[in-house]
Amino acid sequence: MRNFCWALFLLISYLPASSQKKPLNHSVYDQWQNIGERILSSDGKWLAYTVVVQEGDGHLSIKSTSGDKSWQFPRCYQAMFSYDSRFLVARIKPFFKDTRQARILKKGPNDMPKDSLLILDLEKGTEQRIAEVKSYQMPPKGGHFLAYNKWKTSPVSPRPVVTDSLTRLQRMLQMADSLNRVSDSLRNKVNEARIKGMAAIQPAKPQATGKKPESVEEGTELIVRDLSTGKEWIHKLVLEYKFAEFGQGLVIEQSRKNNDSLSEARLLWQDFTNNRIDTILSGFQEAKSFAISEAGNRLAFVIQKDSSAKALKKYYQLYYFETGQGKAKELLNRSSPGMSKQLVISPDFSNYFSQNGKRLFFGLAPDRPVKDTSLVEFETAKLDVWNYKDDYLQPQQLVNLSNELRKSWLAVWDQETGSWLQLADDSCETVMPGDEGNATHALGMSNLGYRVEQQWKQDGAVRLYLVDIKTGKRKLITERANRGTVRLSPGGNFVLWYDPIQKHWISYSNQSGLKSVITKSITVPLYDEEHDTPSDAPPHGLMGWKEKDEKVYIYDKYDIWVVDPNGKETAKLLTQGWGRKNKISIRNEVLDREERFLKDGQSLLFQLFDNVSKGYGWKTYTMGAAFIAGNPATLIHPSVVDGAIKAKKSNELLFVKEMPSARDLWLTSLNEAENATAHRKVSELNPQQQQYNWFTVELHKWKMLDGKMSEGLLYKPENFDASKKYPVIFYFYEKNADRRYNYIEPMPVRASVNIAYYTSNGYLVFDPNIYYKTGQPGEDAYNSVVSAARYLSKFKFVDSTKMGLQGHSWGGYQIAYLITRTNMFAAAEAGAPVSNMTSAYGGIRWGTGISRQFQYEKTQSRLGATLWEKPELYIKNSPLFRADKVKTPLLMLHNDKDDAVPWYQGIEYFTALRRLGKPVWMINYNDELHGINERRNRKDWTIRMAQFFDHYLKGAPAPVWMKEGVPATLKGINWGLDY
Repeated sequence: MRNFCWALFLLISYLPASSQKKPLNHSVYDQWQNIGERILSSDGKWLAYTVVVQEGDGHLSIKSTSGDKSWQFPRCYQAMFSYDSRFLVARIKPFFKDTRQARILKKGPNDMPKDSLLILDLEKGTEQRIAEVKSYQMPPKGGHFLAYNKWKTSPVSPRPVVTDSLTRLQRMLQMADSLNRVSDSLRNKVNEARIKGMAAIQPAKPQATGKKPESVEEGTELIVRDLSTGKEWIHKLVLEYKFAEFGQGLVIEQSRKNNDSLSEARLLWQDFTNNRIDTILSGFQEAKSFAISEAGNRLAFVIQKDSSAKALKKYYQLYYFETGQGKAKELLNRSSPGMSKQLVISPDFSNYFSQNGKRLFFGLAPDRPVKDTSLVEFETAKLDVWNYKDDYLQPQQLVNLSNELRKSWLAVWDQETGSWLQLADDSCETVMPGDEGNATHALGMSNLGYRVEQQWKQDGAVRLYLVDIKTGKRKLITERANRGTVRLSPGGNFVLWYDPIQKHWISYSNQSGLKSVITKSITVPLYDEEHDTPSDAPPHGLMGWKEKDEKVYIYDKYDIWVVDPNGKETAKLLTQGWGRKNKISIRNEVLDREERFLKDGQSLLFQLFDNVSKGYGWKTYTMGAAFIAGNPATLIHPSVVDGAIKAKKSNELLFVKEMPSARDLWLTSLNEAENATAHRKVSELNPQQQQYNWFTVELHKWKMLDGKMSEGLLYKPENFDASKKYPVIFYFYEKNADRRYNYIEPMPVRASVNIAYYTSNGYLVFDPNIYYKTGQPGEDAYNSVVSAARYLSKFKFVDSTKMGLQGHSWGGYQIAYLITRTNMFAAAEAGAPVSNMTSAYGGIRWGTGISRQFQYEKTQSRLGATLWEKPELYIKNSPLFRADKVKTPLLMLHNDKDDAVPWYQGIEYFTALRRLGKPVWMINYNDELHGINERRNRKDWTIRMAQFFDHYLKGAPAPVWMKEGVPATLKGINWGLDY
């Protein structure tokens, strides 16, 4: 009995220990799963989504929405359902290990493992795999065709490809020969057809010039398949191809073959409607920028004919083809009447037709000078000239150089008149045709005259014009508007923009030419009420337009207003003030990205966000009906719902739901979206998470040092024990409390702490909101963070002697400042911090090439004045000038190619603290930008930051890199991560 009791005691004492969850470690990241692509079939009967892992092989899941069928395919991506919902096609990646090994062996692009193609018949459940596929396409809105381009192609016979009728005659001849009954007349017909077939598809034999044709990039094999019948067409030497949107046809560009002097490039039009393939052009060097009309009967493109690969300048011609006309014809070239000598046809513009197909919009580009190749490069100067009269700073010009070299001005060709017109130029660089190109007018925008001032304003100022598409004439609408708020109504009847001075929306009628303040009857703010930078507060935006441009729907923080774009009628509350009353923001979830208008009777899905609890929910609404207020308690849930997509022909709805404990894909119908009990879980990601100690999150509110209330998020370990004392890391960046119910994936971090990892390993993480006033960003951070630390220190489970700080970029600046003002934190990590606002003010954000001045005067730094107006603000808010006050051990991350905060900002702070004998380390990942991009470096940084905090907040030993450093002689040999 004693032995039994002792055994029972051991068993009971063992159970809690065996059921304890493990802490996360750095080895778990690679296979952590997330949702990638997600799609629904048109009929809503099928869904597909990819499960991606951070490093390794993911998979594609395909399921029937009824739940009776499912498949799972490893490594598949870029999945697409055929429009008839019968087939799914997807690319298959090579094994991760094979690609990795090829990279280790430094194989070239042609020798790397190649993708395959999966074709799944959803009705029959059969599948086909095709190796070495370069790309594939299916028409997105109709048809049942698939085209895929292979990396390799079958050898091309030097004999000409002949017509179907010739092939039939040849077969007849073979049969007749076998029977020894061939007549001379039949042979003559075959020979005649052969000659005609060769003439139709082969160029005239080139004259002997003594020059060998220059080699070209050869195309590969394109297979076009009718998925409904299995019939296939094979096209050789294909470079490019494009389907008509509704599947009426396919344009195919074929290259010539290098070892065949008689071959030449060809452009084919495969017409599925009339079941024929025509050669519509041949004898060119390059074709690109294909545009196909919505009706699928018109094609436009540009070609280049110069055969010399050494030509410094290549000119393009604009071509047009219409089904039934036989061959494509030239519309324009650089010598056409009316063409300026300074302009050429742009090969980089994405040509497009108006919706009715009657207009073709194309691009004109400056005819730029070319480099003088006769100059000796090592004898010529290399320099940049900075001129105060330049519209843009030199660094910005260099960043945008490739885009500038591809710049195009919009032009239009009118099929009915047979004439063309240039619509845009440098005095009106952006032109947006109304009503999908069908309207008589377009919206023109230009920042000419405002470009220099964007150095310090960055408000997107533009001048607005009404552009007559038939004549090109422009009429000034307004002298100044913010580009980000300007909208052209879908029908092309109105131009809208938000005026930050009047704090209202302005409408311009393209028909009457009258401007109206259309929201003057709305008394609640239509702008961000919590905007806290010394710049204009942005508006909450537009929901959309009623059909025929009858009404426009405008957001305030909470509700939706119905507004007359003519400004004659009083605005009405669509949502009856329910949002403001309950502090719930109502936003329309756009279910069809191509939707132009909102129509009466249409079902909408409103996303609800509770500004108090931070929970989300759905509400359905029928356009034109009365808004029926619901009970917030039944609509709002402790989760985030987002990213909804709807089937085109049914009400099936696929969306992401996330909570701190999970992120998964869910399914419901539009009619049942409000009812959370009707939601069906589709995915089951990360079952291994159950093995690990996870986290919980709480919303806390407290009074700041200035007496105002604040809020923030406290993350605790899942196995939290209130009788223990925990170290705390304060992480912050502006305001994050609204993210209460977000899922946090364990991963190697780009810059900041991974909350899931730290809580799993016995830390608390607190993320307080930061509230700002103009001119004192450092003190505002002190007010918010120190008050949060004092508030949290009152809890018995908090070890107030083991509190740390962590933040990156703007958060990094605030930490660099905080440790000059308080010694209450045991350790701090500041990523890419600005330490000296006086030197940073005149710097460059190298990623964009723009000046940093706007940031300090108008946006995030919130100083509200120039350096020469209030130098004391720049000095007071700069940590560098108080470096002697620092006592907190500091770890910095600042990379040598930082494209947002100049690297020298970290260097200035490091060298100052080093001279003062302060404990400071700076990690620089070579050639990395503002955050860490390369995964190998992310893994390394995640480990180092954890080692740093473990040492100062948990008493762990200091690793070699902290204790002794890593000298340059050991770079790439020893990383110093050992203890």
